[in-house]
Amino acid sequence: MARFLLHHRHEPDECGVAFAAWKGHASPLRHQQTFGTCRAGGHEIWWLVDADSAEEALEQLPYFLAQRTTAAEIAAITIP
Repeated sequence: MARFLLHHRHEPDECGVAFAAWKGHASPLRHQQTFGTCRAGGHEIWWLVDADSAEEALEQLPYFLAQRTTAAEIAAITIP
């Protein structure tokens, strides 16, 4: 299983939709903390997820969010 960084962006007037989209969507990400910039005016959210593929990682998000999200496979590295 791989680890993915999901990076979501939405417009300022879409915040309400971005959060309401979770209602009725079964996901291990629901009710968990993550990082976002909506309160600071950036309207971006990031999640770290484990999945077998980028597609499977995006399936953890509601459709509205998944369509506005990139999935990058990541791994730990050591900076010299």
